[in-house]
Amino acid sequence: MPPVARLTLGLDASTQSLSAVLLDVETGQIAWNRSLAYRDDPRLLGFGFEHDTLIIPPREPGEAEQPPRLFLAALDAILSDIKEAGIDTAAIAAINTSGQQHGHVFLGEQALDAFSALRQAGCCKQSLAGQLGSAFSYGGAPIWKTANTTAEAEHIRARVGGKAAIVERTGSDIPLRFSAAAHRKVALRYPAAYAATRHILQISSLIPAVLAGDCAIPLDFGNACGTSLMNYRSRTWDETVIAATADDLPGGAGALAEKLPPLAHPLTTVGRIARYFQEKYGFHPDCRIVAGSGDNPQSKVLASGDLLSLGTSFVYMMSSPDGGVDASGAANAMYDGLGRPFNFGCRTNGALTWDRLRKLHGLGPKDYAACDAALATAAPGSRLRFWHPDAESFPLIAANPEVVRLDDGPADFANDYPGIVDSALGLVYRYGSKISQSATTGEPISVCGGPSTSPEIMRRIAAIWNRPAIQAGQAGAALGAAVAGAVALADENDAGTRETLAEKLRAAIYAGKAVTEPEPALVAAYHAPGGYLDRLEAAFEAIRR
Repeated sequence: MPPVARLTLGLDASTQSLSAVLLDVETGQIAWNRSLAYRDDPRLLGFGFEHDTLIIPPREPGEAEQPPRLFLAALDAILSDIKEAGIDTAAIAAINTSGQQHGHVFLGEQALDAFSALRQAGCCKQSLAGQLGSAFSYGGAPIWKTANTTAEAEHIRARVGGKAAIVERTGSDIPLRFSAAAHRKVALRYPAAYAATRHILQISSLIPAVLAGDCAIPLDFGNACGTSLMNYRSRTWDETVIAATADDLPGGAGALAEKLPPLAHPLTTVGRIARYFQEKYGFHPDCRIVAGSGDNPQSKVLASGDLLSLGTSFVYMMSSPDGGVDASGAANAMYDGLGRPFNFGCRTNGALTWDRLRKLHGLGPKDYAACDAALATAAPGSRLRFWHPDAESFPLIAANPEVVRLDDGPADFANDYPGIVDSALGLVYRYGSKISQSATTGEPISVCGGPSTSPEIMRRIAAIWNRPAIQAGQAGAALGAAVAGAVALADENDAGTRETLAEKLRAAIYAGKAVTEPEPALVAAYHAPGGYLDRLEAAFEAIRR
């Protein structure tokens, strides 16, 4: 008998951790959740990444790659924890995944057989990392922090016909971190590895490929937006952009096109769970594997309207009911894990930068008490400070290893932290409001990610956006994936039923969540003519020039 549709499992393979959320489909309640930090879990050490940056030591400035086998080990680890927690895995009707957007892996000729072996009896005697480790044709997984692809991005943009042309085709102005530029970079530097590649998978599709034991599964069109290779309007691979990307690469456009997976709706069932997971962890053979999507699209599932995700990077996701694109190229057009269009601005220097600031001042990476104390004692908008240790994506600015201080306060944590919190949030809002269709509607904004648990940060968000701010919780993309997984179980031919179920689950998830109303005095401090936001934008533009 197939499993009763009682639980769905959402997995999120992010830059810092693998998170899991088990969702009760009937009640919308979270039955179990856990997050495994790559740098803290002893089962996930020894894969060659730097403890502080979480990337493989770069061979040139701007390179950002993680070891692919890390994701395999993390998957085994989190499923072991589910089993040890006494969860009835046979009751899990579907698994849906999220993966850090733009991150991808290169698989060689042997991958097809290696993955399909996971469907054979007795295949669970060796770990996933052990069985699939040799399937990779290239030893790194380029991730969203990639910033050494300027020449490659410029080449693609020029071949397509310039900025306006590529924005119109793909919904984005070929950002450095998007996969197309990274594909070209790897192919030029390591042509033998590129030539040996048979399949290029996004990290969001690597996990379901492993779960299904099939490396040829489709990629969802939502996360395909993050490659700069898909035509945003037709939701198909764009031959013009592929030709520009593969110009003078081994095999040309045809070879690159063959390496790319087919495209599908993010709610598509791409297979049933492989024998490896049935034997090792007790999953039912009929457990569905859903196509999944990127972390930003899956996070957006949790919001009917706009969503601010405070993760490793900060992402402002703006609903776009008309499916429009930002002609300026500042935002990127996407589809979420339910297939709904939206625009988002991605700020590279997000929560990981705040972690680095704590370390810079000699504090522990999780000394959040010191953070809230600093925010409570510094008036909102009273400190004008910037820090961009990594090249910034939204709004665009070059990296600067030093904190830029434009006020007369001391150079200590008590002043640096509030200043950098205000500037990070303020810049996301200010530049997002130039393109958002709902920036001035007064509709609530949902906020997820670790920093959303801070009342002081939520006060600032409510005032900066001048809208009620709802704490969506920390699970973020993993929870969004679980919700979308539940929706995927509904009749695919009944869009109304699927949307009704999504709203029902959102209502259950948001029930009892804290809502922070904007305080008039704080709103005035940020929004008054000549106030903080005006001074922030003027100072930022001066620095950028």
